Amino acid sequence: MGTERRFSARLDLAGGVIEMSHGAGGRAMAQLVEELFRRHLDNPLLAQQNDQALFTPPPGRLVVSTDGHVIAPLFFPGGDIGCLAVHGTLNDVAMAGARPLYLAAGFILEEGLALADLERIVASMAAAANAAGVPIVTGDTKVVERGKGDGCFITTTGIGVVPDGVEISGDRARPGDAILVSGTIGDHGVAILSQRESLGFETEIVSDTAALHGLVAAMVAAVPDIHCLRDPTRGGLATTLNELARQSGGGMQLREAAIPIRPAVAAACELLGLDPLYIANEGKLVAICPPAQAERLLAAMRAHPLGVEAACIGEVVEDPHGFVQMETRFGGQRIVDWLAGDPLPRIC
Repeated sequence: MGTERRFSARLDLAGGVIEMSHGAGGRAMAQLVEELFRRHLDNPLLAQQNDQALFTPPPGRLVVSTDGHVIAPLFFPGGDIGCLAVHGTLNDVAMAGARPLYLAAGFILEEGLALADLERIVASMAAAANAAGVPIVTGDTKVVERGKGDGCFITTTGIGVVPDGVEISGDRARPGDAILVSGTIGDHGVAILSQRESLGFETEIVSDTAALHGLVAAMVAAVPDIHCLRDPTRGGLATTLNELARQSGGGMQLREAAIPIRPAVAAACELLGLDPLYIANEGKLVAICPPAQAERLLAAMRAHPLGVEAACIGEVVEDPHGFVQMETRFGGQRIVDWLAGDPLPRIC
């Protein structure tokens, strides 16, 4: 049966807005799901049209992760909340060494959100999921009153499978292990800040948002004994390393000169009084591996498009206090402590 017979008129995707009826469970909601969500996200499991997706998992151990996305603004240089919601959850699944299989998505929409903006977000999600080879197979939509939702919030849940023999966890870092990062840090956070505050820099800074499971697969193939993987999102590299130090019961020693930072990002942070070590990333990862495997892992990372600028930035050390320390460019030592506040709220 065609849309013309099911609904009295098509959605006005060019000039229409979200109304409370779009979340009420009736005909308006059914039309929104059919003409917008299913049109962009369609796949065999979503086409089952049930309240769940039924599938047979492949062999291996299952991994599940969920993430909420409340970024402001919804659209930013290099991406938007749609692709970010896909990439963020895929990356959390991938940090276990897993191959992501499926995604679920929940939308909280604010009354008055332009349907054109929603379609742009959903189309971006579809493009990101298709590029990653991971379909969105089930979801939910709710609508809240005007002024209570800031446009659009998205929660995504990912399911993946870890091959036998792969054991990657934050508690596996050992003294002597090498610490690697897949590329420049701080790009995402500074891109968001520049858009949010209408800051004009001579060089445009764009978000690094990307799905990392292809890079992770190449890394695991080269070095199956990777000890830890983590994507340094909120709180940036500094907070991520403090988390890993706490989990593993050791310390971290970094070399400031080895940490890759784009000159434009470094300049923007200096101008704004921010430390790039604490700025969020959405397309980078931290890897910790045995020292004898570091060069092989670094070569595998640099051979992948998302790891071209990978670098070895330090090592795990014995430290009962679990401190993260850094040798500065001037030869001194600095404690890289936990993030004390939130310099950039609503960053992901």
